[in-house]
Amino acid sequence: MEDLEYLRNQINEIDKEMIELFEKRAKVSRKVAEYKMENSMDILDKSREEEVIKVNLKNLKDKSIKDETKTFLKNVMEISRSIQKREFKQSSKSSEIKSKGQNSDAFKIGFQGVPASFSHEALLEYFGNKSEALNFESFKDVFEALKNGTIKYGVLPIENSSTGGIPQVYDLIGKYDFYIVGEKCIEVNHNLLGVKGASICDIKEVYSHSQAFMQSSKFLQKHKNWKLNPYFNTARSAKYISEQNVKSKAAIASKNAAKLYGLDIIEKNINYNSNNYTRFIIIGKNIKNDKQCDKISILITLPHEPGTLYNVLKYFHENNLNMTKIESRPIINKSWQYFFYIDFNGNVMDKDTRYALKGIEEESGYFKLLGNYKGDCF
Repeated sequence: MEDLEYLRNQINEIDKEMIELFEKRAKVSRKVAEYKMENSMDILDKSREEEVIKVNLKNLKDKSIKDETKTFLKNVMEISRSIQKREFKQSSKSSEIKSKGQNSDAFKIGFQGVPASFSHEALLEYFGNKSEALNFESFKDVFEALKNGTIKYGVLPIENSSTGGIPQVYDLIGKYDFYIVGEKCIEVNHNLLGVKGASICDIKEVYSHSQAFMQSSKFLQKHKNWKLNPYFNTARSAKYISEQNVKSKAAIASKNAAKLYGLDIIEKNINYNSNNYTRFIIIGKNIKNDKQCDKISILITLPHEPGTLYNVLKYFHENNLNMTKIESRPIINKSWQYFFYIDFNGNVMDKDTRYALKGIEEESGYFKLLGNYKGDCF
């Protein structure tokens, strides 16, 4: 049996040769990066990498280490891509993402619901009273109004801190070619509202949005005999109860809705989470991009292959970018395939952020920049 020290010395010599070869390979890889930049080529060339693996495995003499050799080659090519990406990153040829400025003149803004809804409150807090607010029946109606030019911006709820994302809005963002240009977080406190003189003992039916029911679930569990009727939204539920003027019917809505529609607050703050916030997004036709923007939203799809999600997420770590949200939604007519909606802190004018976006786009089957805007929810 050969001496261990002798074997280790052999490995050391081999490692020395490998380092020399690795340096040579890295030097050529940089030249490849220069060529790709000059010819506007993508860094990742999957067919080329597959061919490299195939050829080298064919030349392998010891087939017992075939799997290990394949892993080795994949790692070498990943390092090579990393070197090329660094060259791209340092190059002044990195493309800028252009934006069109926002008009400061008065304009129309759309929201789903009726006055005194949380969407209306978010609109007023974000834009103030300088513009005209138009209310619409559904989330889709807001998108359509923006599409046909009836409004300049739309305000929509996207997620709640207690119950999570709002699927319909995520799906509409993916469908329409608009951008997120801002966001506003509103504290949401739900109240049980009834007509004048009604008490909790009179209640038999409750109307509200399904999200409000979920956010008030612990309170509602104490009243299991009540019939819960999902309705368009919280404010419209309050309006309906006011119009019905029946003591047995109540709504879950805000204090502002109670005041606007002349209802009594039977029970205050019935949501189970006292730190209950809803995040609203402001959508527009043009992407916003200035130094004040500190949040980015993207939409991607990924191939059904091992490591694809990791290959995307590593860009956040490598570029010190904080991912604040990831949400998956099924792709219609493609069973078990998903869109991934990702939010993270950053500005598209920043070199590291542009590099990360370029890398994520290369790893994705589909990529869409949904917006760069000033964040309000952290």
